Order: sequence, then C-alpha cells, then structure tokens
Amino acid sequence: MTRDRHPLVVFTARRLGRLTVALLVVVIASFVLIHLVPGDPVRAALGAQAPPEVIAARTAELGLDRPLPQQFFDYVGGLMRGDLGTSLVSREEVRTIMSTRLPNTLALAGLAFALVVLIAIPAGLGMAVYTRDDRHPGVESGFTGLSATLGLIPNFVLATLLVAVFAVALRAVPVAGMAEPASYVLPVLSLALGPAALLARIVRVEGRKVLGEDYIRTARAKRLPARLIYLRHALPGMLTATLTVGGMLLPGMVAGTVLVENVFAWPGLGSQITGAVLVKDYPVAQAVVLLLGVLVLVTNVLVDLALAVLDPRSTIRNG
Repeated sequence: MTRDRHPLVVFTARRLGRLTVALLVVVIASFVLIHLVPGDPVRAALGAQAPPEVIAARTAELGLDRPLPQQFFDYVGGLMRGDLGTSLVSREEVRTIMSTRLPNTLALAGLAFALVVLIAIPAGLGMAVYTRDDRHPGVESGFTGLSATLGLIPNFVLATLLVAVFAVALRAVPVAGMAEPASYVLPVLSLALGPAALLARIVRVEGRKVLGEDYIRTARAKRLPARLIYLRHALPGMLTATLTVGGMLLPGMVAGTVLVENVFAWPGLGSQITGAVLVKDYPVAQAVVLLLGVLVLVTNVLVDLALAVLDPRSTIRNG
C-alpha cells in the first residue's frame, strides 16, 4: 500500500513546491506591476490641492519615501503577518475590504463554473451520442460553428449584449448590482457561456473517442440500458480531458470576472481593482492582484490533484 501511494505523494509534493514558487512570483508581480503605474498615489488620495508638507508627511508615514527594495521587504513582511496594509484613500484596512469583496467574487465565479459544467457535459455528451459514427453532419457543423462563435465573443461584449436584450429591452432582470437573486443571472451567463461552449466542444470530441472504444461496444452488445452505457461507462472516460480543459479555462474566467464585474457594478474584487488602479491605491490594488493570482494557482493545483486521483498513471507520469 505504501508503495502504491508513494508516486502520488511525490506528485503532490512536486505540485506544492511549484505552487510555492508560483506564489512568490505572484507576490513580486503584484508589487512591481502596481508600482509601474505612473503618478503619485499620495497626491491622488489627498487631492491636487493638498499642501506639499501634508503630502510629504503622509508619504513618510506610509513608507513610500523609502527605496523600492525596502518597500518590497516591508510588503512581504506584512503579508507574513497577515497584514495587507491600509487603503490610501479610505484609510480602511485592506483585509476588511477584501473580506467584504472576496465572497461576492467567489459566489459569482463559483456559480459561473457550476453552470459551465452543467451546460458543457450534457451538451457535449449529447452531441457525441447524436453525431457518433459520422451521423447528422449538418447538426455537427452547426454545433461546431455556434460553440466556436460563443467561445470567441469577449466577456464584456457578451455582457453588454445581454444587458441590452434582457435588462433594457425586455426588463426581465436587473441591469446592475446584486440586491436580489435575479441580479446573478446576467453576470453568471456572461462568464459562463463562452467557456461552456468551448468545453462542450472538447467533451463532444472526447465523447466520440470514448464511444468508439471496445468496452463501449461490449456494453452495447450486452444490451445494457443507454443510461448505464453513457453515464456509468462513457462519462468517466471523459472526465480527465474535461477537468484538464476546465482547469485551463479558469484563469480566463478569473480575468473575465474583472471585466464583467465592472459592466454590472458587481461589488467584488474586479470592480475593486479597477477603482484602486484609477486612484493609485497601492495596498488595495496589490491585495486584489495577489488574491486573484492565489485563487487561480490554488484551483489549478486542486485540478491537478483531482486528475492524479482519477487517472493516476498518465497524470503522474506526465507531471
């Protein structure tokens, strides 16, 4: 038993090691990129009419008059203590701001990813069954064209179209905000439709491969019910590719969250980072970049570990 577990333990340790290095890169990037934004953050926070002595005092108080390497080590030291700093504009602790905004982003992204899975797997598997053995080529071409079109439309463009149709013209759902459950509909659809279309194409391709395998033919020869053939035998063989592609789509969904939140005035991390960059609020912007990066990295590691459990031989050998 110990020998059987050993490759998985090594694989997990290797992934955690890579995660540590990647987190260090994200920390450095979150610091450097924000400091590349031109302008004086203290003057932006206090206003153009603030006296020079007030600006100088506030700059020294925040440590922004120190050399950049010293500011970076102060930043890392704060992170190790769990201190994300204080907003330059509102004087509120960044940790408090993040604790308010992060759940809203997680709810939006989580519902969107769940919808991606709920749409892509049944649609992809259904098309694989319907078009297997080169049946119904017209339907296959239509599905391929529609999924490709949806997958290529940027999130913010799709969000604008959905607002114009369902919120403005039909007045079926709210335009912006998250005051009621119906407020989730358009943001979730804006995030989910494109990735769902791309994932459905992958599921269809993998499904057609699996349906051509010998064990599926054997199951059909035994006259098993279609429900058992497709759900018990075919679906597990498609999960590896589905999880792999789903993990690759997640970074794009996180980036899309930033744009979609701004379209719908969603009180999450995406709208927060836009406002923070505009007013050069370094601590808030750094914290949002860091949190979004951590979310992507940790999710990718969890996907890799799930693949290692589902398909240990090929995943561990290739990883």
